[in-house]
Parts: sequence; structure tokens; C-alpha cells
Amino acid sequence: MKPENATAVLQYHLLGFSEAPEMQPLIFGIFLSMYLINILGNLLIILAVSSDSHLHTPMYFFLSNLSFVDICLTSTFIPKMLQNIQTQSKAISYEGCIMQIYFFILFGGLDIFLLTVMAYDRFVAICHPLHYMVIMNPQLCRLLVLMCWVVSALHSLLQSLMLLRLSFCTDVEIPHFFCELYQLLQLACSDTSFNTLVMYFAAVPLGAGSFACIIYSYSKIVSSVRRISSAQGKYKAFSTCVSHLSVVSVFYSTLLGVYLSAAVSHSSSHSGAITSVMYTVVTPMLNPFIYSLRNKDIKGAVTELFLI
Repeated sequence: MKPENATAVLQYHLLGFSEAPEMQPLIFGIFLSMYLINILGNLLIILAVSSDSHLHTPMYFFLSNLSFVDICLTSTFIPKMLQNIQTQSKAISYEGCIMQIYFFILFGGLDIFLLTVMAYDRFVAICHPLHYMVIMNPQLCRLLVLMCWVVSALHSLLQSLMLLRLSFCTDVEIPHFFCELYQLLQLACSDTSFNTLVMYFAAVPLGAGSFACIIYSYSKIVSSVRRISSAQGKYKAFSTCVSHLSVVSVFYSTLLGVYLSAAVSHSSSHSGAITSVMYTVVTPMLNPFIYSLRNKDIKGAVTELFLI
């Protein structure tokens, strides 16, 4: 294939999961169902937190922000995917692909940063309970969320702008169901070594740093819980972390599983796309259920919403 300037590539082709026509209605139905469940579940969390004054606390403030980001993350690529299946097209424009990458990195990064902030919130609540409301005041909470947005937006902008310097071959086929940064770098006709360097030097410290902060927070939490004398006190203290710890475990295990398996086993492109569904679609869909399953406050607030 002949190298062309990036702007000359009018569109890409998203290969998705299967090219078999008989599989398209099934794929459409599955992803539409997961998308609607994700929207409804996370929207209920946001409405419940905003409508119940008892939930106007730092923990639920961060949770409502996480729910909003999860809605935005899946909305980045699922509607386009459903449209392509419905119209029997695999095309996405060059501009659309760059925008998809930008917003995917933005909201994916926000997911990671908000989970890190929520770990810090649980650390303060358990390790410094008497000073919790003083430390986690509304001003600090808003500042932490703003910092998450700023850092993630700058990182996303950097990675997206770096793509604009590359040249691509005509008739580019992306073996995925959405435009992903790594996949696009693999398909570029020009030298991508600098892009790869920037990608790892920017993304790895942010991701690894966030994960290290979560590990540190929970190491301090475990240490504090162990010092509590009564079994009931230990259970009550740690039960406030169960939902967050479950979400972190599911998110990071699926995310690391996808990229480590891809790096080690060189699995097929379609299997890589299938495993990516776990952290891009399934995890955001499960978050509302994880947080409401053992949480009486959320259950009560959601019940009141339906009774109004």
C-alpha cells in the first residue's frame, strides 16, 4: 500500500468482532442491551445521590462523578458501533477516529484517577475518622475532581495531537470495534517510535502511579483495621471499602489481563477486541450493581426515586 498524508485518509474501516452477516443482529442486541443497562444504572446512581441529602458526602460525590464518566466512556464508541451494524457499514472518518481516541483516553483516564481519589477518600475515612469531614471538605473534593479532569484532558490532548503527525496508508482497516491508540500506531506508514515513546512515558507513570496510590491507601487501611479490637468494629470499618475495592479489582484485573495477554500470547485481533469488551463495556455496566448491592443508602435513595 502506498503511504499517504494522514489528511488524505478519508475513512477507516472498523472490522469489529465478526464479518458474518448472521452474527450482526446478535452483536447489535448484546451491545445495545449492555449500553442501555449501563446508561440506566449509572443514571440512577447520579439521580439518587443528587436527590438524597444523606448522600451528599465525599464518597457519593466521587461515585456520582464516576457514574457520569462511565456513561461518557461507553457513549464514546458504542453508538457509532451500533450505527455501523445497523447501516451494514464499517466506516469511520479520520476526524471521527481521532475524536474517538481523544474521548476514550479522556474518560478512561478519568476512570483511573477517580478510582484513585476514591481510595484516598476511604483512607482518610478509616485512618483519620475524627478529621474526615475537615480534610475531605467540599472545596478539596471539587479540586480533586477538577485535577482529574485537567490531567486526563491534557494527557488525551497530547496523545491525540501526536497522531496528527503520522501518515497512514489508504484503505486502513482497524481490527477492533473502536479506534484505539495502540491499534492506530500499528497501522501507520510513517515512523511511530517517537509516538510509542511518548505513549509509554506519559501513560505508564499515570496508570502505574495511580495504581501505586491505591495500593498504598489500602495498605494503610488494612493496618488501621487490624488495630481495631472488636470484630464488629473491623467489619464495619472495612465494609465501607468493599464496593470500591471490588470495582478496582474488576477494572484493573480486566485491563491488565487484556494488555498482558496481548503482549505475551500475540492473540488474534478479534480475540483482543472481545477481551477489550470487559474493561470498556462490562466493568462500567457492573459498577452501579456493585455499589448498590450491599449499600442500604443507595438502595433507599433509588427506592425513593421510584416512589416520587
